[in-house]
Amino acid sequence: MTHRILVLGAGYAGLTTTARLARRLHPHDARVTLVNANPHFVERVRLHQLATGQRLADLPLRKLLDGTGVQLIVGRVASVDPERRHVRVTGESRDELSLEYDTLVYALGSMADLDVVPGVAEHAFSVSDTEGAAALHHRAADLGAAGGVLGVVGAGLTGIEAATELAETYPRLRVRLLSTDAPGDGLSLAAQRHLRRVFRRLDIDVRADSPVTEVQQDRLMTTRGDAVPLDATVWTTGFRVPALARESGLAVDHDGRILVDQTMRSHSHPNVYAVGDAALARGPGRLASQQLRMACGTGVPMGWQAADAIAARITGRDPHPFRFRYAAQNISLGRRDGLIQFVRPDDSPHRAILTGRTAARWKEAVVRGSVRVMRYPGLYLAPPRRRELPDHAQGREQEAGPVLRRP
Repeated sequence: MTHRILVLGAGYAGLTTTARLARRLHPHDARVTLVNANPHFVERVRLHQLATGQRLADLPLRKLLDGTGVQLIVGRVASVDPERRHVRVTGESRDELSLEYDTLVYALGSMADLDVVPGVAEHAFSVSDTEGAAALHHRAADLGAAGGVLGVVGAGLTGIEAATELAETYPRLRVRLLSTDAPGDGLSLAAQRHLRRVFRRLDIDVRADSPVTEVQQDRLMTTRGDAVPLDATVWTTGFRVPALARESGLAVDHDGRILVDQTMRSHSHPNVYAVGDAALARGPGRLASQQLRMACGTGVPMGWQAADAIAARITGRDPHPFRFRYAAQNISLGRRDGLIQFVRPDDSPHRAILTGRTAARWKEAVVRGSVRVMRYPGLYLAPPRRRELPDHAQGREQEAGPVLRRP
């Protein structure tokens, strides 16, 4: 009987898992179905570019999945019943679909938390989805022409990239970056110095130690009692996952992220796997005590691991150990500058950094490569596999190194 695999979500992690499963399993062994609310793949790490009016590549999911044999269903997930192995989906025509599965991959990602501070949902823009980024573009263009003031709240990587992209694109726009901590406080000292130079060059007003308590239409209120006048606000701090996993009875942490083991398998339901931002995974070996952060660079390896583990178990093999380590944090600072912070396996920063146009080209190559990895998941960084040896050589079996596969 053909094994039914259902993947929910086509972000970086979900699409990686889907494409890799299609290449790991024979169609007679498994049928893979992908459900996603958007018929196109959204390059979320480029949405700050969309907010400045840059044109992003059109990436229809059907084209990305062409030739894989994967069935695509465009619709929103309404409910998951892991006991009955059943998912309800509201389709494009608002028809309700009932889908059954043998194995479920939950990859519904995360979204901006617009309820964390009063006024955010009503008055702030976001760059966490295409609609928010497109709306911000129209407002920022008007403010840029008029010399208005735009506040960016949050000095994480998303806030830094949004602030620098907007300031570079609209030189007359006055950008204020407000945050609790100093921008890039988790980076090396050399990286922080470079950020300060970029902020000065782009005339970005950085206000650290200024937690925002309320967003109003024309100002921000901070814990100090200050009122910061603005013409518009961009909210980049705080992400949350859908409540669906918790409501479905899956084991989750206090934030609602699904608890998984080293094969990305749910702690509570062995026929459910979770990848990407919606899963709480820990690193292998010495990183076992460390939660893997929400990032494209985390979600893609999680997708590889889940796909390989599912394929192994369906075909009667043991999954290979999780192999993961951090290598770098890639930050764009507009189109002509960037920052590559090289890190240790546990994500702590090395002294070594790369900056300027070279770093910008590096970041661009990484982003483009992420899409190519999803389309051809066996081409890059394939995990070690055991060589097929004749019976007389079984005692000398060794692991092969990484294999470069052509699509």
